[in-house]
Amino acid sequence: MPVTKHRLHNILHSLLLLSAMALLLAALGYLLAGTIGMVMALGFSIVAMVMHPGMSPYLLLRLYRARELDARLAPDLNRVVQELARRAQLPHSPKLFYIPSDTINAFTVGSREHTVIAITQAMLERMPTREFIGVLAHEMSHVSNRDTWVMGVADLFSRLTASLSLFGQLLLLINLPLLLFSDYTISWFAILLLILAPNLSALLQLALSRTREYDADLGAVDLTGDPVGLAQALDRLEHETGRYMEQLFRPGSRVPNPSLLRTHPPTEERIRRLIELAESRQAAAIAHELPVLSPPQWSSQRPRTRHPRRHISGLWY
Repeated sequence: MPVTKHRLHNILHSLLLLSAMALLLAALGYLLAGTIGMVMALGFSIVAMVMHPGMSPYLLLRLYRARELDARLAPDLNRVVQELARRAQLPHSPKLFYIPSDTINAFTVGSREHTVIAITQAMLERMPTREFIGVLAHEMSHVSNRDTWVMGVADLFSRLTASLSLFGQLLLLINLPLLLFSDYTISWFAILLLILAPNLSALLQLALSRTREYDADLGAVDLTGDPVGLAQALDRLEHETGRYMEQLFRPGSRVPNPSLLRTHPPTEERIRRLIELAESRQAAAIAHELPVLSPPQWSSQRPRTRHPRRHISGLWY
């Protein structure tokens, strides 16, 4: 399938999943308060989406004890990021932050206008330049596609659905004597919806996350012209740390889980798609036009490397 069709398919899939989450929220609102409840649920979610600025990326980075990798510390790396940002037509080049961790990982936080890409020491030291650039391009594609905003919207829908479900179950419990000792009845479908709505919303959110990962892979190929480099990086991440984003939040994610419950698509499937893309396009990598990455010039300011562990915040790093 050509890249354009891939992207259109992923965008349509994302819209359908977000629409399904919104409809599920509306159904709960209607169940609790009729048409007014449905309108209020959707209206509140829209207002919250527009007005809520989101968590500052620097609050999360502070939990990881991250520090900025500016042009003085890592000139080559910053030039690569600036070039990728130019190719992605971003208004601003993302800032780079360093996490002193033995876990190979990279992730993006913030909005399209104020973005931070965080990378770990293990990634800096053990990942070859070609693969490193592929991962950076993948993260840059997340920024370009506004995935942090999209997933924030999905998370908002999911949280509102869980709150309405809990409120509805409390009302049901309070009115249980009325249901038992009177002729008043309630639909079993309504009861099932109250109970299952949060789980259904969470599954839709997981499916959306997987779709955005496929789209980010395609975007990375557009930026570098090198599907093989990203495929090799994914293979390295899978073998060294497993599903690298899940390692941050769910220790022990190497335990086999049903594919439906994975936040990221199977790595083998992502690699297969990238290899097929390389073969169909016979893509000539342009990553060699980017500078060779040299280690950051830490001097005496280099942070102390820490082994990953679970913290009181619930994060794993």
